[in-house]
Amino acid sequence: MNKLPSHLYLDEHDIPYEPKSFSPDTERGAANFAHVIDFSERQAVKTLIFQVDTGARNIKMADPDVIKETTGYLIGSIPAFGWQPSEFRSFLEASLIDEPILGTGAGQWGEEIMMTPKNLIKASNVIVVNLTDREKSVSVE
Repeated sequence: MNKLPSHLYLDEHDIPYEPKSFSPDTERGAANFAHVIDFSERQAVKTLIFQVDTGARNIKMADPDVIKETTGYLIGSIPAFGWQPSEFRSFLEASLIDEPILGTGAGQWGEEIMMTPKNLIKASNVIVVNLTDREKSVSVE
């Protein structure tokens, strides 16, 4: 297997992961990827990129051309780490830290990176937030 930039990033930062390949002919989408590798769709991390205008209330999904220009990747297999400019803030849904393993795009459809939530947090420098149950507090070790 040829190593992609996402693999090299993890190697350089000594962060454990397991590369996982599936047919690039698989129809795009987290549910389809999860099905072909017998994985829970819930554990498939989706990298969503938003644009912020001049204020916090002016948030919208980034346009595909902005995503490509910013990340270097096409929508559908954007890694959760390794490409973010310093001004970016990344968030992870708090309930995902309870999963034994998570999958994130490796930067090319047909390639996925499997890793523990702790290692994903380390790799992506995310802020763990409760997006689904705001009554719960967050505790990350």
